[in-house]
Amino acid sequence: MNELRTACIGKAQAGIQDCLVVGAGINGAVAAAALAGRGATTTLVDKGDFASFTSQESSNLAWGGIKYLETYEFGLVWHLCKSRNRLMRAYPGQVQEIRFFTSIAKGFRKPRILVYLGALLYWFMGRCQTKPPRLLSLAAIRREAPMVNTRPLAGGLEYSDCYFVQNDARFVFGFVRKALDHGCHAINYMELVAADWRDGLWHCTLKDQLSGETIGIVAKSVVNAAGPFADKVNRQMGIESTFKHVFSKGTHIIVPQITQTRHVLTFFASDGRLFFMVPMGDRTCIGTTDTRVDNETVEPTGDDVAFLLANANALLKLAKPLTQEDVIAQRCGVPPLVVKKDADVGNAEWSALSRKHEIDLHPERKVLGIYGGKLTDCLNVGEEVAEIVASFGIPLVHSDQWYGEAVPKKAPDPEPPVIGGIHRSELQYMAENEMVVHLEDFLRRRTMLGLTLGRDALRADPGLPEAARILFGEDAEAEIARFFD
Repeated sequence: MNELRTACIGKAQAGIQDCLVVGAGINGAVAAAALAGRGATTTLVDKGDFASFTSQESSNLAWGGIKYLETYEFGLVWHLCKSRNRLMRAYPGQVQEIRFFTSIAKGFRKPRILVYLGALLYWFMGRCQTKPPRLLSLAAIRREAPMVNTRPLAGGLEYSDCYFVQNDARFVFGFVRKALDHGCHAINYMELVAADWRDGLWHCTLKDQLSGETIGIVAKSVVNAAGPFADKVNRQMGIESTFKHVFSKGTHIIVPQITQTRHVLTFFASDGRLFFMVPMGDRTCIGTTDTRVDNETVEPTGDDVAFLLANANALLKLAKPLTQEDVIAQRCGVPPLVVKKDADVGNAEWSALSRKHEIDLHPERKVLGIYGGKLTDCLNVGEEVAEIVASFGIPLVHSDQWYGEAVPKKAPDPEPPVIGGIHRSELQYMAENEMVVHLEDFLRRRTMLGLTLGRDALRADPGLPEAARILFGEDAEAEIARFFD
């Protein structure tokens, strides 16, 4: 059993918590970090691993939402650009500027010059904190991005946004680590199963997904940050929300590196939506689809993968077309989109639905729920949650130390890496401090190995048994078998 996790469970039960945060995706992680960093006694729980659902399935971009200009959501773009710039300043090693090459097809719904003017407006709305956009001729595209199929194009443009250097899940875990450093009791694989409001306190029952045991936690307030599962948590608590989530399935595939350029290649796919090819080390992430679904648990279908492969092959000039055999890994998530509870979105244009977050507030029972939201806006979400919890009468201190990039202090490891560039000292640190419960936690969320190596390469890697032994001790073989089975 993970000693850090066991200690957190014991401390969470030992006294009344100022706040219980349910859900450890990006919203829950920033909420816990902001509260713990301001002195609140905080417990963070998730029924799976940290960042193991929607927050591990993004396009890996921290962007200001340029596509929302087309739907005239200028306020949202202004806000997201400001949030993106703040992330760049706070996390210079993890959130970095990257250039985008965008192709504009002949007969596109907007004239090429208007698209460029939109990119120029986007740059100004981003406070000119990145390199300015540049209108591209066909000759410039052929010269600077020769892999792009220019036959159907009228031209293109180049502009800047940001991406996560590691990955989205690792970025989220940074907030969990900050919360732990400030005394938060963060517990993965711990599910809320019941909650009773009595005598001015929340009496919560949670089930440990590892041991099967139930524990009790008493809290003065609750933050429902369960993302796609927020409505379910509200039902458990007897809370009637004014919002609801609708779901959009987004699928990405990881393939061998398509090009040596460090640009994000941006196109409009055959259905008219934005389509990205994002550098991921020596791999390329291609996506996304945008399909309405009725529930939060989905898997990529053969049609999803075929759509991505067909568009990539049509938009690029490749030595040989990409096929299913080139797909190293897949990502599939359901970003929850917030709408009013009585809204009818049956015939709505899916891409036009708001990507903003909303706070569902119930001060009489000291509960708030976070609906919707984006990775880019995470710092604002954390601060907003802290202000509301303080309004519940829970004393907090002012602090800006709950976020920001830690200065690396790791000495160079003289030994060769154990697996995928990860050294023994890093594995030992993860085992002791990062609550790695299953092999998937390490391969998919603490690192990018599960995305960039692929299952067959991982199975054959001679370093995997040693990495598992460092992380899981005598349970190493069982964890390897569990992952591949």
